[in-house]
Amino acid sequence: MSVSSSALPFEDIRNLVRTMPTADNGAVEAARRRDAQLTKPAGSLGKLEEIAEWLAAWNGPEWPKVKRPLVAIFAANHGVTAKGVSAFPADVTRQMVENFSAGGAAINQICIAHDLGLKVFELALDYPTPDITEEDAFDEAGCAATMAFGMEALAGGTDLICIGEMGIGNTTVASALLNALYGGTAADWVGPGTGVDDTGLQRKCAAVEAAVARLGGEKDPLEILRRIGGREFAAMAGLVLAARHQRIPVIVDGFVTTAAVAVLQSMDPDALDHCIFAHVSAEPAHSRALQAMGKQALFDFGMRLGEGTGAALAAGIVKAAAQVHAGMATFDAAGVSGKSGG
Repeated sequence: MSVSSSALPFEDIRNLVRTMPTADNGAVEAARRRDAQLTKPAGSLGKLEEIAEWLAAWNGPEWPKVKRPLVAIFAANHGVTAKGVSAFPADVTRQMVENFSAGGAAINQICIAHDLGLKVFELALDYPTPDITEEDAFDEAGCAATMAFGMEALAGGTDLICIGEMGIGNTTVASALLNALYGGTAADWVGPGTGVDDTGLQRKCAAVEAAVARLGGEKDPLEILRRIGGREFAAMAGLVLAARHQRIPVIVDGFVTTAAVAVLQSMDPDALDHCIFAHVSAEPAHSRALQAMGKQALFDFGMRLGEGTGAALAAGIVKAAAQVHAGMATFDAAGVSGKSGG
C-alpha cells in the first residue's frame, strides 16, 4: 500500500478507504472450529473467544498470534491552548515525550509488564497547529502528508498495534471533532481533560463552539479533520488506515484516539472493523462517542491519562486470548472426554 502524490491529496486517502480489505471469514470459521475442540465448555471464555476470532479475521489463520505488538504514541501541540483550555502549559508535551524516552511514564511500565514494543513519534512540537477557533489546522496537502506519516509508522513490522497520543490541548480538539461529526452542543462533548476548573471548562466549551461554528456546517470528515483537527489525529487516522490495508489488528485507546478514528468511520461505517476499543475513558464524552459509533469498550477502569495506557492494558488481554486459543489442548489431544449428547 502506498499513497500517491496527486493534485488532490485527499482523493488518495479516499481511494484507500474505498479499497480496504475485508475480514477473512474463512479464518474466523476455522478459529471457531478449533475453539469447539478445546478443553473447556463451549463459550466459557466469553469475550476472550470473541477476541481470538477477531484476531483470526485480520491476522489469521485459525491459530491467531501476537508476537510483535507495538504501542505507537503520536505527540503534537495545538495553538488552541492559547485560549486557556488546559490545566497544563504546552511545554508539558515535550517534557512528557522526554519522560517516555527516559522510561519514566505510566505507559513505559505497562509496556514492560505486558512485553510490548513502544515507539514515540514527535510531530513538529515546536510548531503548534494554528488556533482552530481562528484558523484551519492544515491545508489539504499538509493534512494528507501527516496521515501518510502515520501510515509509515508501521514500517518494521508488527502484528498488533496500539495507538496512543500526547498533546496538551488535544481533548479540546477531540471534542470539536466529535461535535462536528456527530452534532449536539459543545457541552455534550467537552470534559475536564487534564483537570481544568469550571472557568477553564467554560473556556473550553467556548473554544469548541467557535471551532465548529467556523466550519459552517461542513460534513466531509476529511475536511473536518483538516480544519479543526491536529497532527496526532491525522497521523493516528493514517496509521489505522494503513493497518487495515496490511491486515494488522488495532487497539484504540481512549477519548482522543477515538475522535481520531471516528473520522475514518464517518467515511465508511465498516472502516474500523479491524479495531477494538480498549476502555471507556473517565472523560465524560467518551461513552457518548462510543455509543454514536456503535462500539463497546473492553473495560472501564476510570482512566483518563492517554499515552496509550488503556490500549496497552487491553493488549495484555488480547495476547492472553491468542495464547489461550493457540496453546490449549484439544479434547482428543488431552484425552479428555467431550460433552455427551442427550
